[in-house]
Amino acid sequence: MTRRAWAFDIAFAALLGVVMTAVVTLFPGSITGTLLGIGRVGAVVCVVVSAVVLAFRRVAPLAVTVGVALVSVVLPGSWFAYAALYAAGAYARRRWTLWLLAPLVVGLSFVGQRGWVAPRFNDHAFLLFVASLVTLAGLYVGSRREAIAGAVERADRAEREQELLAEQARADERVRLAGEMHDIVTHRINLMVLQAGALAVRSDDPAVHDAAEDLRGAGVQALAELRDLVGVLRAGRTAGSVAADVPAAELDGLVEESRRVGVDVALEVTGDPTVPAPTVRRTLHRVVQEALTNARKHAPGAAVRVGVRHEDGRVSATITNGPGGAAHDATGGGAGLDGLRRRVGLVGGTFEAGRTDDGGFRVAAVLPDDVPTGAA
Repeated sequence: MTRRAWAFDIAFAALLGVVMTAVVTLFPGSITGTLLGIGRVGAVVCVVVSAVVLAFRRVAPLAVTVGVALVSVVLPGSWFAYAALYAAGAYARRRWTLWLLAPLVVGLSFVGQRGWVAPRFNDHAFLLFVASLVTLAGLYVGSRREAIAGAVERADRAEREQELLAEQARADERVRLAGEMHDIVTHRINLMVLQAGALAVRSDDPAVHDAAEDLRGAGVQALAELRDLVGVLRAGRTAGSVAADVPAAELDGLVEESRRVGVDVALEVTGDPTVPAPTVRRTLHRVVQEALTNARKHAPGAAVRVGVRHEDGRVSATITNGPGGAAHDATGGGAGLDGLRRRVGLVGGTFEAGRTDDGGFRVAAVLPDDVPTGAA
């Protein structure tokens, strides 16, 4: 029960108690000639007891009705009995018992009034009618409440089904996109890789040969990333869970690539780089790769420092570059950084990116060593 329901029941029981106290006090003839001559004080005590019991009419409606009905032997004509009958009809689960409680209330009132001394069958028939009427009213209210609750439950179920259908539609769309990416983009990149390889084999110029090899390596890496993304779209798995593992020494390759294009990069690795799980190593690889790419684009000519620490069951990566020839977005709101933030969050890590005091830029990520590969 809610606090509002408790407050209403207590207020209703108290109000009915005040009214019944006034009746037995101002009209003492209503309690004279009863089975037990309890007097005004006894009648007031019965009213107080009935009011306290009636306050629990929603918690135990049948027990409250029986208890108030028993008080009717001492205090016949009590209005508490009819209020309890209504509550039993509205809140009780075993409602078939109500057709036994209504005659019980009237019968106990008949005993309390010593109805056999001066039989007034019309009066008792009227009381039975009133008891039946309040019982029917309670049954109607209870049935209506159940119907509303059932309608709400069906609406909730329909909403959940709609969400499931929408999720299924999104999954189907992911599979369709994965198929198109695989059929179109992968085919084109494969052609680029093959053409770059052919150019490297046929060319006698060392510079052209090296450039073609770099192009072919970039295409192979793009294919690996594309297979990773296609797997995510098809299976809905965590990013990095389907592609091949990244060797721990691959960070050296990223640094060497940047150095070959003229970027001053320094790499410092502490701890054992083979400890993290494959998914974590791949995520770390993407963080460093994206940070170096951003440094080349947004801060050309700036020195870059890459620090990776493996300790205490986690790996921390910090990539910092000084101010270069172009201003970096202080918020780190680029698509690449947003993608990194989501990717790091998928493996349970934290990600930060922002401007440094000297006008440069800093990217920091903290990843756990062990993340279940392929977690949904």
